[in-house]
Amino acid sequence: MRRREFIALVSAATTAWPLAARGQQTQRRIGVLMMYAEGDPEGQIRARALEETMQKLGWIKDRDLRINYRWVGADTNRFALEAADLVKLREEAIIAVSTPAVMALQRESSAIPIVFTQVSDPVGQGIVENIGRPSGNTTGFTNYDPEIGGKWLQLLKEAAPNLTRAAIIFNPSTAPYTSLYLRAIEKVAPSLAVNVVTSPIHNEAEIETTFTKHARERGTGLILMTDAFNAAHRKRMIELAARLALPAMYPYRYYVFDGGLMSYGTDQVEQIRGAAAYIDRLLKGEKIGNLPVQMPTNLRLTINAKTAQALDVPPTVVARADEVID
Repeated sequence: MRRREFIALVSAATTAWPLAARGQQTQRRIGVLMMYAEGDPEGQIRARALEETMQKLGWIKDRDLRINYRWVGADTNRFALEAADLVKLREEAIIAVSTPAVMALQRESSAIPIVFTQVSDPVGQGIVENIGRPSGNTTGFTNYDPEIGGKWLQLLKEAAPNLTRAAIIFNPSTAPYTSLYLRAIEKVAPSLAVNVVTSPIHNEAEIETTFTKHARERGTGLILMTDAFNAAHRKRMIELAARLALPAMYPYRYYVFDGGLMSYGTDQVEQIRGAAAYIDRLLKGEKIGNLPVQMPTNLRLTINAKTAQALDVPPTVVARADEVID
């Protein structure tokens, strides 16, 4: 190699190396604590929505941005373990999907910015003190005002006119906020001539026995809480409700896609896109206090036509749905 070519090669290499090093140094890092299992399609849908939104905002995964996902799924005891792991990685910000996720992260850190989704009444649960100007390290997107519980019962009664008893299905460990919804449900129950009972399920083994018990009580329907445990076991619960002819109101639209009778609520994937926009602002230097907690706005009634037919749901109720899944 000629001396001139050698010098040019060395010069190019020394110029490129600092650029590469700078690129690595400026790659930003965020974490995501998902209530879903890694193999759950709903978790992957949310991950794609996050990455697509970040890309639109100028953050290319694995180039400008490193995203560390932690998945929980059916083993809800893993929330604490995965939260501790993300905090040890010193992420610049973390997205928490569900109440157990954000609470686990708050126990581990009061400094790392946390943006939550799928959380009910964050003030009532002590997650934030102020909706308009969060003062701690946490803000995000609420899934429902608990007053929606009354609407859930009303719609379930319309779908099952013979309903005289409504069982509230939840796991106390993953849905500690159930009492917030219960107050709203019990408020409208007398006017609908419905008796409301709470039905805690503590583990997978109790699912079938609980559903079977309710099926023995004539006129019983179910209201499933917004609950990481319910979401992880939703296919089993939907299958049992269908087999036992139990009309049920589900918290999210994807339950209806899996065969559940009906849901009334918000678009949870859209919340992930909103969380991505908040992460973008945090990475650019925005403070949590300038990012107000966002309340739900667009509520939609979704009904599964096949399940509605099997349960003899009045056609007028199906006709009112914003979306009918065939």
